[in-house]
Amino acid sequence: MIIDSYDVNSEPIVTLENFYGEKRHLVKKCILIFSKIIYEYMLENFQCKQIAEVNACNGNIPVWSFEYEGETIAFYLTPIGSTLAGGTLAEVNHLTGAFIFIMFGSCGSLNKEVTDGKFIIPTQAYRGEGLSYYFAKPQDYIQIKNADKLVEMFSEWKLPYVQGRVWTTDCMLRETVNLVNKRKQEGCIAVEMELAGVQALCNFYGFELYDFLVSGDVLIEGSYETDGLSAANHNLDKLFIALKIAKRL
Repeated sequence: MIIDSYDVNSEPIVTLENFYGEKRHLVKKCILIFSKIIYEYMLENFQCKQIAEVNACNGNIPVWSFEYEGETIAFYLTPIGSTLAGGTLAEVNHLTGAFIFIMFGSCGSLNKEVTDGKFIIPTQAYRGEGLSYYFAKPQDYIQIKNADKLVEMFSEWKLPYVQGRVWTTDCMLRETVNLVNKRKQEGCIAVEMELAGVQALCNFYGFELYDFLVSGDVLIEGSYETDGLSAANHNLDKLFIALKIAKRL
């Protein structure tokens, strides 16, 4: 069973050295970008330099760096879903040395009254994906390590936010009524596709992850609302918050 996949008693056969050679140390901080619009904005409005490239048979992923208020920060357009997002993050660490990662994106609200008009700072993530079970002992939820630090920053900057559990699933179109109700009963306020797996991977390798979300669509029994999805995906406010976080760390 997948819950038996956590193995710390033997070494991996395949390593990143097999593909990329020795690890490089170019930057400390890196931002994961999910929105192509935000990604293109960064390329157009900052003096960016390509510092690495993640190789894949269906298309390589360039990694860029830029200077922001005296800080050198890397960024890249990340794939969606915990397995690809987590694997790419590990490759970026090997290629650049980045070990502080800031991840932001959209999510589906499970409680519109709680999340509307607020940033979401996840405190725990339900492990409804597969990646996390290779990097952490099996349990239903994983603690989100740096949530308290983000709460301090958002409070200081007077940004509207709510804390709560989220549900990670990288299986599209299977947010069924029964599963949604079960997660809501457990206190989940949103559903997204990466956090549990990426957090488990970061914990395993000793990376630091800072994650915040904005709800776009709303999942409630009997209906599905998408009015805010485009804004949640592409609004630039999340980018500038991520830059402030990077500067603070």
